[in-house]
Amino acid sequence: MEKRKLGTTDIEVSAICLGTMTWGQQNTQDEGFEQMDYAFDMGINFFDTAEMYAVPPKKETQGSTEKIIGNWFNERKNRDKVILATKVCGRAPFTWLRDDETPTEQTKKQIFEAVDKSLERLQTDYIDLYQLHWPDRPMSLFGGSINYQHIEGETNSIESILDALSELIKIGKIRNIGLSNETPWGTMEFVHQSKDKNLPKMQSIQNAYNLLNRIFEFGGSEIAFRENVGLLAYSPLAQGYLTGKYQNGNLPKGSRKELFDRLQRYEGAGSEEAIESYLNIAKKYNIDPSQLANQFVTTRPFVTSNIIGATSMEQLKLAVTSIEVNLTEEVENDIEKTFQKHGNIAS
Repeated sequence: MEKRKLGTTDIEVSAICLGTMTWGQQNTQDEGFEQMDYAFDMGINFFDTAEMYAVPPKKETQGSTEKIIGNWFNERKNRDKVILATKVCGRAPFTWLRDDETPTEQTKKQIFEAVDKSLERLQTDYIDLYQLHWPDRPMSLFGGSINYQHIEGETNSIESILDALSELIKIGKIRNIGLSNETPWGTMEFVHQSKDKNLPKMQSIQNAYNLLNRIFEFGGSEIAFRENVGLLAYSPLAQGYLTGKYQNGNLPKGSRKELFDRLQRYEGAGSEEAIESYLNIAKKYNIDPSQLANQFVTTRPFVTSNIIGATSMEQLKLAVTSIEVNLTEEVENDIEKTFQKHGNIAS
């Protein structure tokens, strides 16, 4: 498994990262253990989770994914061989993550509380990469309009957030920091503040990126190169749509859409036609469509790691072995022609 440098650190992470957000809701602890064992044996040394997981977020399952990972570390005794990433929630009306039942925001108090709880659930005394799950400022996120919509509202300053994270680095609870679901403006503000105030640097950004959503290329990719803030790409299969399983109104039993009905992010105008075009490319070159989609993400030069996720071992093995797929110049050309025709259909 290819390893890539995380930002400006001396850490090398696998080109494929194991996503974990279904563990504790769609997947049991035993299934999570099986996935981690397989991924680890295949050379994946990078796991990503969050205090909010499992998803969809709710009080009853919050923190369950981190607990499963912590139990695996405890049994396998291999914490030092895994680069562990987790996240703290941004501003949201969730009142069940904090002891005082206040809505989440990125104050020093809340960040410190979140870190300590994650460390306890994960059964470790340090986190390799601690990420801001989404911005503290009001934003239209997770399938909102592709166009920026300005929303006024309260926010904690970027400097104060970096100050809190800096303290946690100094005391050794976290080692590096990253962003998630952030804009180019927000990313550069964090970069500028870290330089101007001599505060820790954001080493990565975790945003949605796939064949249907290449918005990161317009602004984010230049920052990745010039500032060494590489992309940790999530949703490489566009929440499963790029496998083709939802085409023509299909609703597979046990799928996330069937269980939770919350995948409208990839159901915009023209989405079915765009998906069909990419499925036809996979068919033309005899490539599994999920492997085509995954390898497209993994091979982009601004991607540090592709965060894959699966609810079955069959899905996981397809995702991990996608790294063996050769995207020829002909395949790449067909992908670009299709993108020029359909463009981005999701944010």
